[in-house]
Amino acid sequence: MGLPIYIQIHNEIKRNIEANRWKIGDRIPSERELSTDFGVSRMTLRQAIQTLVDEGILERRVGSGTFVANQKVQEKMSGVTGFTDLMLAQGKKPSSKTISYHTMEPSLSEMEKLHITQDQAVLRMERIRYCDEIPICFEVATVPENIVAGLEKSEVTSSLYRTLEQKKNLQIGKAQQTVSAMLASERIAEYLNIKRGDAILRLRQITSLQDGRPFEYVRTQYVGDRFEFYLEKE
Repeated sequence: MGLPIYIQIHNEIKRNIEANRWKIGDRIPSERELSTDFGVSRMTLRQAIQTLVDEGILERRVGSGTFVANQKVQEKMSGVTGFTDLMLAQGKKPSSKTISYHTMEPSLSEMEKLHITQDQAVLRMERIRYCDEIPICFEVATVPENIVAGLEKSEVTSSLYRTLEQKKNLQIGKAQQTVSAMLASERIAEYLNIKRGDAILRLRQITSLQDGRPFEYVRTQYVGDRFEFYLEKE
């Protein structure tokens, strides 16, 4: 079991940012330059860059290039509700299509968010989530392998939270969420049946169990005109 090439490149770029080779606001080299430096195809390099964009580490600026992302203002949102329960609560029919489902070594970001080490394998799955058969979001979820050990793939991909509560007797605790706006890439546009460059909402969420252990790191991209977040202030 090894890291995919694009994740290795993701990790190396992240290390460069952490080492201040590229600072917040700096423009990183072009995809052509980086693909040459890493000795990989533009497609592989683009996948690594897109993963960093999805995580909020890099940001694309149309006509200008790719930059180390600035820190954004964060607003706390309360409550932890899985996609399935959220749709059911609104009287809608939830469903999902699994794009990929693999066990592998964690990336640097996944180790950091989930408080795990490199020798602890993770399950990384990509899903398109639907509401009444309309694509709502594309989701990349990472969970430590030991959390889902012994569970069927269908149980994990259909409703992770429900499965953990019913099959593992694990109680879902709090979530840390960050929401930002971005434009849909060609790949995401195809998955969500929208146009490239359409507005989407990006949610990054770290969910913990009631005992405080982080068990899920999710990067989700929602169609801007099909989903909205609201805040409830005390």
